[in-house]
Amino acid sequence: MSVSLPAEVMPTTSFRDLGLPDNLLKLLDELGYQTPSPIQAQIIPEILAGHDVMGQAQTGTGKTAAFALPGLCLLKLDIRAPQILVLAPTRELATQVAEAYERYAQHLPQVRCVALCGGQEYRQQISQLRQGPQVVVGTPGRLMDHMRRGTLDLSNLQQVVLDEADEMLRMGFIDDVEWILQQAPKERQTALFSATMPKPIFQIAQQYLKNPVDIRIKTKAMTATTITQKYWMVAGASKMEALTRLLEVTVYSAAIVFVRTKTATVEIAEVLRSAGFRVLALNGDIDQKLRQRSVDQLKSGEVDILVATDVAARGLDVERISLVINYDIPFDPEAYVHRIGRTGRAGREGQAILFVAQRERRLLASIERVTRQHIEAITLPSFMDVQKHRLQRLQQQITEALPQATQSKTLKVYQDCLEDMVSAGIATAEQIALTLMWLSQKGQSTGAVTEEKTAEPRTYARERTRDRDSAPSRSREPREPREPRERSERSGEKRERSFGDKPVRERADRDQERAPRPRRDSQPMETYRVALGKSDNVSPRNLVGAIANEGGIDSANIGRIEIFDTYSTVDLPVGIDKKICQDLKAAWVCGKQLNLTLMGQSSGSESASPSKSSFAKKRDTQSRDTQSTVAKTPTPKKTYSAKGDRSERPRLQLKRSAEPKAQKA
Repeated sequence: MSVSLPAEVMPTTSFRDLGLPDNLLKLLDELGYQTPSPIQAQIIPEILAGHDVMGQAQTGTGKTAAFALPGLCLLKLDIRAPQILVLAPTRELATQVAEAYERYAQHLPQVRCVALCGGQEYRQQISQLRQGPQVVVGTPGRLMDHMRRGTLDLSNLQQVVLDEADEMLRMGFIDDVEWILQQAPKERQTALFSATMPKPIFQIAQQYLKNPVDIRIKTKAMTATTITQKYWMVAGASKMEALTRLLEVTVYSAAIVFVRTKTATVEIAEVLRSAGFRVLALNGDIDQKLRQRSVDQLKSGEVDILVATDVAARGLDVERISLVINYDIPFDPEAYVHRIGRTGRAGREGQAILFVAQRERRLLASIERVTRQHIEAITLPSFMDVQKHRLQRLQQQITEALPQATQSKTLKVYQDCLEDMVSAGIATAEQIALTLMWLSQKGQSTGAVTEEKTAEPRTYARERTRDRDSAPSRSREPREPREPRERSERSGEKRERSFGDKPVRERADRDQERAPRPRRDSQPMETYRVALGKSDNVSPRNLVGAIANEGGIDSANIGRIEIFDTYSTVDLPVGIDKKICQDLKAAWVCGKQLNLTLMGQSSGSESASPSKSSFAKKRDTQSRDTQSTVAKTPTPKKTYSAKGDRSERPRLQLKRSAEPKAQKA
């Protein structure tokens, strides 16, 4: 049986017409799925009927949901053993498919899914297999290893899915695929999906599939040419920091930020709202009336940004939307097409920015292949770029307010006040104007013009090295060659030790030649506590970048950093300005505020923490030991008998402790 229909002539249907149970229909409604894609409409009923299927469709047509949704319906939840086996060519795709199964099984708590891919420890995978997952997704090589080890039992297997079979053929996995199919139970359902149908794949279908239903879908998933598509490769700086910078620099009327989870919509919206943006969250848990009200506020201009899940990826048409940011890259390229389709509608121009992690490069390639458009890479705006944009915004605000200000009735009062201050010699008119501009920005928590930094802050906090050569070079005046002095002249002088052929110099001369910049190890330090730890996935580079950028503290003056489970400690120079401490306290890292406080000055959980880091304690202890080595008289240690308890021999302890004193006397 063969069915071949182009996407544009597929009959309109709904997921309810496909025979899916109510719990899955409820989930699809929460995810914002309204109508099935052409391949979903054809494949789902056939798999539910128990037929083997062979589907040919391009990437991004919704194939994962086409086999995952009906597969979950056929599971026997009382059996804790692998019943569905999915073969994927790469670990990225295997991880993506496993996450899709978990997402679709949200209302099925008994269902467990595991991904078996290379690059992961066998112990962890074996532990997951012992928990009895019903769905196993993996690459051919790792699946074969577990089968040969006996850690993967396929005796209860009901369904085998070959995803992107032509890609497995191209990568040379076809022999491994055949070996796995030969080990699987004969009585099973098999589904094969491929973008193309080369002869070897067709032969496998004929050999291992029983009377398959051949379904071929021709789709044209193209994005509008009026949409400018760009992506930022996630590195160094946190995604939250990148989002705020892009929203400050990019010119837009209204924007939508797409994320994967409902929780992320609320969290990101709160962060952006505290940064001064007019933003609302939109997800499936929000009441329909409130969701419609949020959309109306976006249309009217009361709100400029929506942080939403894919519930807003379909059917949302707002003329003001000129920017779409994919904070989380979608698993399905078709979802990406629907997301960025919220802008650039009816011939209008729009922008689409995609955040891509290193492990998500393959998803980016799939999106480019489906959209048939090259997506341009961009760099994160620097601090100076953001500063320049803030100044331009301030100039625009003043320019727009000038006509209204000149017509105000209170202008005469302000003018008299200005003339009085100038005539009294308090300040010039220019100084007063600058002061007023400074006051207008002072009260803003973020988005305000700050002092210009002499050096460009690092966008991506690099790992600091201990090598002195990595520090900024110190400028030194050229020195005249020094005449060798007589031995008797320098016999009583203090000299620093020389190594190799380096000239011997006096310590005072060396200190004068150095630039007046204290070294970190000689500078007095204080230990501060920050409210981020291992549970927040924070790294030393994140903390160094935030302190250097937001506090203007040179990275060379940042001392020891220790990261614990729920908090971290960092050594900073003594006497930091209170304004800098306040700025660092309100700085955001990894989606959470630093909340920087001096150790020993805060209450609650901080009071129970040590006042100094382990490094500072060790350094102070070593210093005290070194200073007291000469003056301290060694005290003889107490010795006890090996037999009996110490508490049973008090007289013996006193007697022995007194012996050294008697000898000394």
